[in-house]
Amino acid sequence: MERLFLSWESLLGLVRHLAGRLQEEEVDLLLGVARGGLIPTALLAQALGARDILTAAVMFYEGEEALPEPVFLQFPPDPLLFGKRVLLVDDVWDSGRTAFAVKARVRQAGGVPLVATLHFKPRRNRVPDQPDFYAEATDAWVVYPWAPEVWLKT
Repeated sequence: MERLFLSWESLLGLVRHLAGRLQEEEVDLLLGVARGGLIPTALLAQALGARDILTAAVMFYEGEEALPEPVFLQFPPDPLLFGKRVLLVDDVWDSGRTAFAVKARVRQAGGVPLVATLHFKPRRNRVPDQPDFYAEATDAWVVYPWAPEVWLKT
């Protein structure tokens, strides 16, 4: 599979593009999906002037074994999401399982979820959904500048 190595400069360009698309969108808070979505969430919050940021952590694998259902390791209490438009932010929508599960959990809490990702991989999508907003579509394996394989080499 082709690998796409992103520089910090390229990453900031994608965030600016995404922020431009989200300028007119009314959201009450950002929900960053750990781990890959935390840096894009912080950057997007800065670009949008958003201050209300929460996090969610979801596990789909135990070692190399896929779990039948997602395990939520961390999720905001329902009252923080109830009646709110929640912008869920992640780095990449690959199979879509993570965002799909988090969207369902936000709905269960009474929130209205929207999804924004830096990258969308339509050919790898395995759920009946897609991100509401994304900066770029790709088939490549994206290596973000915060990936250990990048910063451990320096």
